[in-house]
Amino acid sequence: MTTFLRDTRTVAAREFAPALRNPVGLLFEMGQPLLFLFLFGALLGGAVGSSWQWFVPGILVMMCLTGPMSAGYTLLVELIGGSMERLMVTPLNRTALLVGRSLKEMVVLLVQAVLIIVLALPLGFELYPAGVLAGLAQLVVFGVGLGALSFVLAVKSAPGGTLFYIVTQSILFPLLLLSGVLLPMETAPGWLRAIGYANPVSYLVDAQRALFSGDLTDPSILYGTLSAVLVAAIGLSWGNRVMRRGITG
Repeated sequence: MTTFLRDTRTVAAREFAPALRNPVGLLFEMGQPLLFLFLFGALLGGAVGSSWQWFVPGILVMMCLTGPMSAGYTLLVELIGGSMERLMVTPLNRTALLVGRSLKEMVVLLVQAVLIIVLALPLGFELYPAGVLAGLAQLVVFGVGLGALSFVLAVKSAPGGTLFYIVTQSILFPLLLLSGVLLPMETAPGWLRAIGYANPVSYLVDAQRALFSGDLTDPSILYGTLSAVLVAAIGLSWGNRVMRRGITG
């Protein structure tokens, strides 16, 4: 366990180094969520009841999708460049390689989520601390699993990388649109709502909105938590197997 924690810390520090040298890049990634928050969110005032309690959790879920889903890009670059092969011949714990990378993505996600929440407060967003903390914890669990799946996809896409771009771009927007992040699914046609029920992100969105509204007893929280745990279990299990087998194997 000591070796695992040390190796995880080493990998996380390695992943954080480029971001710390170029913090402007992290702020640039906030551009799209901030545009949605200030422009699109303001248009929802008459469309949904409490627009900011409804929309802010949706923005956070959108960030939780776009960030971790693209996390494998850095691994893909290292695989193509050959630097990952040199890392794999070191005695680093293979599971630590996965967890350390995922840890970096989750810290960035949490910092960005806190920034979004703080900026939303003057707009009318009401803060329910217990619900917000539970919601962020749920996002972290989901994001870890999704990030691990992104790493697996990067490994399977090397050395060309085409598969990574095709898969991430082709499933990102359907997952977003069919989860009700931007518009209520209740107004969608019946066949579209039926497809949405098969989308694990939709359960996470419902749970986030309940938590951020302070309704800690809403049944949707249980379904959202189960969805997040399932994605995390699949991602970590598959990712750990790939890392242990060896990226070049």
